[in-house]
Amino acid sequence: MARVVVLDYGSGNLRSAERAVQRAGAEVTVTADLAAAAGADGLVVPGVGAYAACMAGIDAVGAGPVIAERVAAGRPVLGICVGMQVLFEYGEEHGVVTKGLGLLPGGVSRLPARRLPHMGWNTVEAPAGSRLFAGLPAGSRFYFVHSYGVSEPAPLVGTGARVTMTTHETPFVAAVERGALCATQFHPEKSGDGGALLLRNWLGTL
Repeated sequence: MARVVVLDYGSGNLRSAERAVQRAGAEVTVTADLAAAAGADGLVVPGVGAYAACMAGIDAVGAGPVIAERVAAGRPVLGICVGMQVLFEYGEEHGVVTKGLGLLPGGVSRLPARRLPHMGWNTVEAPAGSRLFAGLPAGSRFYFVHSYGVSEPAPLVGTGARVTMTTHETPFVAAVERGALCATQFHPEKSGDGGALLLRNWLGTL
């Protein structure tokens, strides 16, 4: 059974993520212990709320280098919601730019939509060859709750990443897969059967 750590840095739906990954078939520990995060078969980086607050929490526990070292070594990491956003180079909220982990090119900003937050179920358009979305039928729906996102996928495409898109008035990035690094803007732990299959697919990459 794969050993997965859900990183506890003071933000995120820790227990719901823990339960969902357990149901998907892993042994899960929720912890801020960096040695455990470095040594696990898979690391989940959750996140809810403000980008700056999440980055402050990651910095406070010193988790940034561990996440980066895992990715560089080809050891799986899954970012969820703001846990996906902090993987990018920066986040801009209310005119304030916060430096991110810089593991994915580009930045996070307020979605150019009239109705925010984007909250509820939405379909996605996964690319050919996606591991996360393998076996999921067209039209599968996932649960989103956010006002910020990655509206410009071009820097990602240039890296060879597999980019899954969705639309809330305008297109934005719903998920990214690049090497050992995977991330979803939606919450797979709140996304019913589709989210459960996605998590099983991710565990299959460990």
